[in-house]
Amino acid sequence: MPQQQTQQQVFEKIQQVLIDALSVDDDEIVPEARLVSDLGAESIDFLDIVFRLEKAFGIKIEQSELFPDNILNDARYVSDGKVTDEGLEILRQRLPHADLSEFEKDRSVEAVGDLFTVDTVVRFVLSKLESQAA
Repeated sequence: MPQQQTQQQVFEKIQQVLIDALSVDDDEIVPEARLVSDLGAESIDFLDIVFRLEKAFGIKIEQSELFPDNILNDARYVSDGKVTDEGLEILRQRLPHADLSEFEKDRSVEAVGDLFTVDTVVRFVLSKLESQAA
């Protein structure tokens, strides 16, 4: 049975993944840093991040599991640039590792990218590792 990785070990591996994927400095990778606003991630970067996370942790991440972008292209979930109630519920289900409290106030599609912080990624990977170990 593989040894459980601590939150700090997971954070350090994710820090390296983000440094490599986004060409940022290690001091920029803090738990509250937002991948899009603070670290400059673009949609193509998310694919690279997922690939690097899979490799670094030996996990499989399904398409749109970490970054459920397909929700934002569905008229049931987005109306006039805002995420609908139904869309918000889907985001809650699909992103249990994300803190939606700030997002709920505005619901702007543009703000969805800011749901993804370094800490969100750490919590996601920890949950994947726990479910794999179970």
